[in-house]
Amino acid sequence: MGKIYCMMGKSSSGKDTLYKMLLEDEALSLKTVVPYTTRPMRAGERDGVEYYFCDEARLMKLEAEGKVVELRAYDTVHGVWKYFTVNDHQMEDENQDYLLIGTLESYQKLRDYFGKERVVPIYIEVEDGERLERALQRERLQEKPRYEEMCRRFLADAADFSEEKLYDAQITTRFENHNLKETEQNIRNYMLQ
Repeated sequence: MGKIYCMMGKSSSGKDTLYKMLLEDEALSLKTVVPYTTRPMRAGERDGVEYYFCDEARLMKLEAEGKVVELRAYDTVHGVWKYFTVNDHQMEDENQDYLLIGTLESYQKLRDYFGKERVVPIYIEVEDGERLERALQRERLQEKPRYEEMCRRFLADAADFSEEKLYDAQITTRFENHNLKETEQNIRNYMLQ
């Protein structure tokens, strides 16, 4: 049976970069699962690549069709932004390995939906000071930096990925991301074992 690898970690931990690196590894032969969101597109993002960007009406339609596997809503300084996974045939091949980026909550809902034997957590960690520096550098590159939202997200991550919640979700394997290439190799070896 193929695995659904759910990569997660606090904001600015390197998830997006590691995700792209792992997808390029032909030996892993991973397929993507593109999540959905109602938040605005950031500079450099493309619809259907990082996320499927949609409005509330489309979300309501998907929910009515019973296709939403998990949904998270965040009350940001710019309004409520929703992130969700849709059972839209992206994971229909049960012999294929998939890679997606999610949260602790989305991992648990995916695990409950698809089964513990199929959904595998990949938890990325970075020291908080280094993460804050990375987040600030990334936000400065935006056409309209949203520093308040960056700070809100940074603080929310402390609660969302608390040690108690990691323990409750049975996250036992962690990948320290001090060096991208090393971290990628460690994750790669974990997936191939």
